Amino acid sequence: MPHTKRRRLVTTALAVSLGATALAACGSEDGSKAESGPVSLTYWTWTPGMDKVVDLWNKGPGKKEKITVTVKKQASGDTLVTKILTAHKAKKAPDLVQAEYQALPTLVSNDALADISEEVGDVKEKFAEGVWQQTTLGTDAVYAVPQDIGPMMFYYREDLFEKYGLKVPTTWEQFAETARALKKKAPDRSLTTFSANDSGLFAGLAQQAGAKWWTTSGEKWKVAIDDPATQKVAKFWGGLVEEGVVDNQPMYQPAWNKALNTGKEIAWVSAVWAPGTLTTAAPDTKGKWAMAPLPQWSLDRDVTGSWGGSSTAVTTDSAHQEAAARFATWLNTDPDALNALAKEGGIYPASTSAQLSGAFSNPPAFFSNQPDFYTKAADIAKTTAPSAWGPNVNVAYATFNDAFGAAAKNKSDFTAALAKMQQATVADLKKQGFGVSR
Repeated sequence: MPHTKRRRLVTTALAVSLGATALAACGSEDGSKAESGPVSLTYWTWTPGMDKVVDLWNKGPGKKEKITVTVKKQASGDTLVTKILTAHKAKKAPDLVQAEYQALPTLVSNDALADISEEVGDVKEKFAEGVWQQTTLGTDAVYAVPQDIGPMMFYYREDLFEKYGLKVPTTWEQFAETARALKKKAPDRSLTTFSANDSGLFAGLAQQAGAKWWTTSGEKWKVAIDDPATQKVAKFWGGLVEEGVVDNQPMYQPAWNKALNTGKEIAWVSAVWAPGTLTTAAPDTKGKWAMAPLPQWSLDRDVTGSWGGSSTAVTTDSAHQEAAARFATWLNTDPDALNALAKEGGIYPASTSAQLSGAFSNPPAFFSNQPDFYTKAADIAKTTAPSAWGPNVNVAYATFNDAFGAAAKNKSDFTAALAKMQQATVADLKKQGFGVSR
């Protein structure tokens, strides 16, 4: 990889804001200029019902400003990232893209996303600091507007906790004690499972513990996936699995669904979107669950991790970057737009003002027994820890699935699996031509 590209990634993504000269070099010449006359924008997104949300723009603000947006439905995850990068190489990327937070460094490193700080910087206060940071990559630049988030929480069967005399854990130490107490009282039940088929869960737990998996040192990347914070999380869960007080089966599978539905597992460490999953996985348990904050490593530090979430970004290929940024701002801050996103797309908004209004005035139907569900969720979301993503999250996640999947199945050393993640991620960065510091 050319030195200039490596320098672009490090200095832009995680060290300093991109200068005006560099921006002009990687974007279209008129991308940041105000335009007159009709403007047509294309938006790649996977959110269900986004076309209905965009219709509100096209018939309202967009009609007034002569800015029309066309939705092109896409697959999500790595598939979309690859498609965006392929289109960008041909200088044919769409004007706007939906991007998961962990994908932003990869897109920025390939000069695919524009710095829209001048257009959207004034909406920073509408988002929690830890959420906004994910779209800036710790710089003065802004590469996207937050759309939805997945603050992590603790879900438990309220009726079974009462039946077995269990208290809702507020620390991870209490969580382990609760798992042991349940196993003694009901050997056929487990508090929860450690699953290795969704790496976002483990990443969020490490984030809560203070981990920063990717940072920079000068013009080099530093990978710290096996740092003390993550090792603490790995040892904790590995110990519980080895001890046999939590299950080791993967989530989202028929066996896991049945365990939740029949009460063989009575808790789940998840995120704000969990009610939707429980509705499908455990339909017979409606009204029997409750949500609480994630257990803490220390009672003097109130923080949660993120599991999921995405943003709306403007590409450097767009000839109408200012217009695209205006739409991205409207989509993720306008009350009507956010209500429509919640109704049509089922998202939990990143905008703090929307988390207690409209669709979130009442609890999820599955949690009708907990009227303050979204009030608690909003408070928890404010404590979202900053993240530190890098340009090869896909490699780290894939290695997690393999290494931790085997460790969970065999009840073997989780720290050894963590070392494999570290080694694979570093090796891939070097293979791509990035400088890596120790």
